[in-house]
Amino acid sequence: MFRIRRIFDDVIPVNRDALNQVRGILNKRFPQAPEEDIIHIGDKLRNPFKLRFRPILFVAENMRHKVLGFAMVLHEPEINFCFLDWIATARDTLRGGLGSALYERVRSECSSLGVRGLFFECLPDTQGACDPEILKENVARLRFYERYGARPIAGTAYEISVGQWISDNNNKADIKALPSDKVDVGNVPSDKKDVGDAPSDKADVGDPHPDKVDSYGSCSPFLVYDALGSDKPLSRNHARRVVRAILERKYAELCPPDYVEMVVTSIKQNPVKIRPFCHVRPEKVKKNVDSGLKEKIALVINKRHEIHHIHERGYVESPVRVRSILSEIEKTGLFDIMETEAFPDTHIHGIHDADYLAYLVSACEETAEGKSLYPYVFPIRNKTRPPRETTVLPGYYCIDTFTPINRNAYPAARGGVDAALTAAKALLEGRRVSYALVRPPGHHAERRAFGGFCYLNNTAIAAQFLREHGRVAILDIDYHHGNGQQDIFYNRSDILTVSIHGHPAFAYPYFTGFEDEVGADEGEGFNLNIPLEEAVNGEEYVKALSRALRRISDFEPDFLVVALGLDTARHDPTGTWSLTPSDFRMNGRMIGETGLPVLVIQEGGYRTRNLGINARNFFQGMADVVFSVTGRKSLHDLSHKGMKISYEPIDGDVEKIEKLVESTGFFRPDEIKIALELVRERLEKGAESGYFFVIARKGDKITGYGCYGPVPCTLTSHDIYWVAVSPDLQGRGLGKIILSEMERLISEAGGLKVYVETSMQPGYASTRAFYERCGYNCNVVLEDFYAPGDGKAIYSKTVGFKIA
Repeated sequence: MFRIRRIFDDVIPVNRDALNQVRGILNKRFPQAPEEDIIHIGDKLRNPFKLRFRPILFVAENMRHKVLGFAMVLHEPEINFCFLDWIATARDTLRGGLGSALYERVRSECSSLGVRGLFFECLPDTQGACDPEILKENVARLRFYERYGARPIAGTAYEISVGQWISDNNNKADIKALPSDKVDVGNVPSDKKDVGDAPSDKADVGDPHPDKVDSYGSCSPFLVYDALGSDKPLSRNHARRVVRAILERKYAELCPPDYVEMVVTSIKQNPVKIRPFCHVRPEKVKKNVDSGLKEKIALVINKRHEIHHIHERGYVESPVRVRSILSEIEKTGLFDIMETEAFPDTHIHGIHDADYLAYLVSACEETAEGKSLYPYVFPIRNKTRPPRETTVLPGYYCIDTFTPINRNAYPAARGGVDAALTAAKALLEGRRVSYALVRPPGHHAERRAFGGFCYLNNTAIAAQFLREHGRVAILDIDYHHGNGQQDIFYNRSDILTVSIHGHPAFAYPYFTGFEDEVGADEGEGFNLNIPLEEAVNGEEYVKALSRALRRISDFEPDFLVVALGLDTARHDPTGTWSLTPSDFRMNGRMIGETGLPVLVIQEGGYRTRNLGINARNFFQGMADVVFSVTGRKSLHDLSHKGMKISYEPIDGDVEKIEKLVESTGFFRPDEIKIALELVRERLEKGAESGYFFVIARKGDKITGYGCYGPVPCTLTSHDIYWVAVSPDLQGRGLGKIILSEMERLISEAGGLKVYVETSMQPGYASTRAFYERCGYNCNVVLEDFYAPGDGKAIYSKTVGFKIA
């Protein structure tokens, strides 16, 4: 039994171990592979600049985290294709469907990214091309891929090796040998009806021996194309761009420019010819791609929550809250339910004082079944002189009058701790998102006090657990201040605490949550409170969340723990704000865009009519980003309106963009001239110009476009130069789609910050409002920059995260 998961980085131990096992497989299966490629495979995940591809690594592992096989895919978002760089299984893994499972997972990912095809290299299966033993292995490989409709591109010079080209042209340049075929399918299925007569144990082969292959000399690879189930033919222009990117980036040190031109221009047919089926009958081809989510959110439910039920009128923290959330999120298909593990009390004692815990346990045990003990006397706390009366003690350990002690409070809260720690452990095992659906909540529980329906601080306990494996940031997005985390970590710098909440002037807990509470001693500067006004809508909340995420980005954590309060919603009985389901989806998306492993722990939210709907939207927004299945959804929406997105200007676009920009009425002639110069430079120099485009087209018309590029002399900063939309389409979301697509491309290229400059003139108020709605913050205004009375506003947004 095995599972396939994606490895995003080498931060957590389980990922580092998996990468070491991948290196071991590479050394065994591909002994000719450059040692540097093997050693630095983790670097590729962290630094996509090196190859100008976005690497995606999948590992197949058993329940003991032994890696049984892996696949590395290179995603090129601008040209919109994927290249399968490696696929291999361990030598002792011959059966069990690993090769098929890995390849199908790769196809699923490519489909969800919306790419136009998957490309890879495979040694030829033609008689006389290779040594007979190698030929047999190549036939098995290509037979396997034909089962999915993937076949070699025909009629081009891709199969001509660099050495052969040099020899044919009497070129004596010193050229390194290209590496041998790195696409090694593990266990090609043995069903002879589908894959011919090669048994699976013979099809699982390592790299051909170098002295038989002549290093791609007389046994040069095919370029294989998988259309991912599409019937749309491969166009010549797209194929040329793909081949150029492969040769110039992946084999930059091996392929001279003249050789690259020779191969690219050899692609003459339009559409490109794909070789007919040779090994599999066409009716046997598995064309459909399972584009459903393979990675899901780990869901851990505190099954003991129902024993804690206060049946008194007006007590809103009730079991129906969990049922309301669960009924809605189950509809999404986003979640894997995990059984709760039992964890020792040492994790709790690391957060809460021993005397408080001893009181909580004994008080709950001593309270009669069905009875509740409410605090009513609150002495000034003197740790050396606690009161003796049982009825008075709750006030010594509590911060309010409405959180009772009863027989089941501690057992229910203790179950919540186990659920939170189980969800935290799921991150250490490779999950990208996990969710502890717990009650009672916990974020108001301080080191030695309970209150606000909270007894044990699940968020703080889980954060401390994760801290043993990396830096941790806590983001509390409950309507009420996360006073518990602030109290517990106030003097520490290794865990950042951030809280967005109603101002304590009117919101519980009233005594904490002020902006000037920034931490103390070593923790000074590591507690950020963002108190907001009594009336807050979604747009205003996005600004606060952007500020919070910028601070988290600066902290450079390895894990993010989110205390999820849904009491920020409209009509919640404990709040005053007016967030809607779409606002929660945006919030989830923004948090997902951090790229961090995220542990979500349920806190408040008490209007059960829409509680589950808001939770569902929050997680759908997060999944849109984390699992790479959307970010393309808006682009698909465009296709329904007859529009499509392209990423390269073509002949004739200069005039069309000129007409578009003029039609907006926003820009002066000299500004329009600059816009057209950027288009011309891209047409002339391509990517070397430093200008990149997202263009919306409808038929022969350009309906909107954006232009962006890296800021010179920086590593991770980008400028948005232009966003323009046809006047008849303004206000319909096209500008936001174009901007979001540029942000996605910047983030996937390793970008961190995006900057936008615009005028402070009244006529640009709508432009400034547009960027603010999209999560941009105004960093500075330069007075009289463009002209007297016309200042320049500089906006920025974080779209990626720093990587140490």
